Parts: sequence; C-alpha cells; structure tokens
Amino acid sequence: MPAQFVGVSGLPRAGSTLLCQLLAEHPDIHCEGHSSPLCSTLITTRRSISDDPFMLSQLDVQFDTSYGHLKSAMQGFLQGWYADCGKPVVIDKSRAWLPCMEFLLHLEPQARLLVCVRELGQVYGSIESQHQKTILLDFIDHLADYDRLGRADQLFAGDKSIGAPLAAIQAVQDLPPLVRDRIFFVRFEDLVGKPIETMAQVYQWMGLTAHRIDPQKLQVRAHESDSHFRHKYLHRQNGRIETPAAHEVPKRVQELIQKACGWYYEWFYPAAVPRKVHSKGNPNEQVLPPDLE
Repeated sequence: MPAQFVGVSGLPRAGSTLLCQLLAEHPDIHCEGHSSPLCSTLITTRRSISDDPFMLSQLDVQFDTSYGHLKSAMQGFLQGWYADCGKPVVIDKSRAWLPCMEFLLHLEPQARLLVCVRELGQVYGSIESQHQKTILLDFIDHLADYDRLGRADQLFAGDKSIGAPLAAIQAVQDLPPLVRDRIFFVRFEDLVGKPIETMAQVYQWMGLTAHRIDPQKLQVRAHESDSHFRHKYLHRQNGRIETPAAHEVPKRVQELIQKACGWYYEWFYPAAVPRKVHSKGNPNEQVLPPDLE
C-alpha cells in the first residue's frame, strides 16, 4: 500500500526545515528534511509531454486512453519516489507544492500539504540579516546591489523568493473547499514558541497517533545545500529549539510590508492589524489551525 503523501511548502525562513526535523521525530514518518526535486520533476514532465507532437497526436486518436496512460505513469512516478521508505507517511519538501496543489491532488487525492508562514517583516529581516553576514556574495537573483528598501521590494516581487510563495498563499482562498481542507498552515512563532502543542495539532491533522517530541533533544540530520542559494537562506538543524532573537527591520520597510500585505496579517497576525480594517469572514478560515482562527 502506498505511503500517505504529505508535502511541506510555504515562505522562506518560515520554519520548513525545523518542521521537517520535528516531523521526522514521529516513528511513522519518513522525512529526509531537505528540499526534494520531485515536484519540479513532475512539472517538467508535464511541460515536456504537453509539447511532444507524438503524444498530442495520440490524444487526438484516443484521448481518454492516452490521458489515462499519462496519469497512471505520473502516479507511478510519484508513488515510486518513496516506494522503499518503509513508513506509512512520507514528507516531501518543496516550495512548489502549494501552487501545484490541484495538480498533486489529481495524482494523489489523499495528499496533504503543510504550509509554513511567519510574520513577513521577520521573513525579510532573516534574509537581510544573513545577507549582511555574507555581503561579499551576491544573491542567486542578483539583489546585493539594491539598498535595503529596494531589496525588500525585489524580494516581495511576484516571481521572487518571498513574493512567489506569498502569492500562492493568497490564492488558497480561490481553491475549492475540498482542496483547502487538505492544507494546514503552521506559524513559525507557534513552532518555536510552543512546539509540543503545535506538533500535536499537526500529527492529529495528519491522522497519526500521538507522539510527544522533546524540544531540547532533537536528532540533527543532513541539511540541504546552502551554496545553491548563495548562503543567503540557511537550512541548518539544531539539537534543540530556541526562540530566535527578533531581527531589526527598518520602520519604513515594516510599514510598507504591512500595508501591502494587509490580507496576510488579517489571516495570520490579526493582532498586528487595527480591528477596523478586518474583513468580514476569513477567506482562509477552513485551513487555519484552531489557534489561528
């Protein structure tokens, strides 16, 4: 029987590495912890097959049969990726899973997705802080020449490291209820501030037996290649959970972030938003953990 498939996605610097480390503590979960090429491989396959003239000609002749072949082949690839894991649940980490959620559910209807979020000023602050420590190296998308405000503006652009996953999070409100029900948001602040309670919620949502983690005694596993991201987005694991010190964020940058992303603060950090601007009815209420509603 194929393992239950659970993806991990979300914002950068929002706790996905820590979440995977904690998920791997559960005896029924196989989690390698680092980002996986599985989602990007499936996307590449879809693009390639969609441009293949011979495949398109087969669809002309017998669409249902040929489409069925394609679906079963891609399902087999998805299931075969972790066929030898030996655990009832597998975790696959990729920021691409959230915008591809409907694609994933077409292949695996029982798939679930954990999405990591964090206060946006601190997401930016974490990236900027690491950049200042490695300022002699440029970003992979060449942001080092910008000033702090310009760099923030670029990071939040629709195709950049914060803006792209942020847009995918906002688009959750447009998904059908049955799709939204397969998504669970995990706040970074909860993960580091109350990890036992937060992971208990996560395990319960995944339908797993209770398992109590020890935040002060965690197994440290191999992390992914930080050189791929020019060492601007670290993925280190620690043997214990410690609440990080708040990053200093320029007041002007923080105010612009909150103004531009008011919907995000209404959903996840309502205490930071004046009550008068709250929208009636949270469009994301069906996917928020109980403590976020």
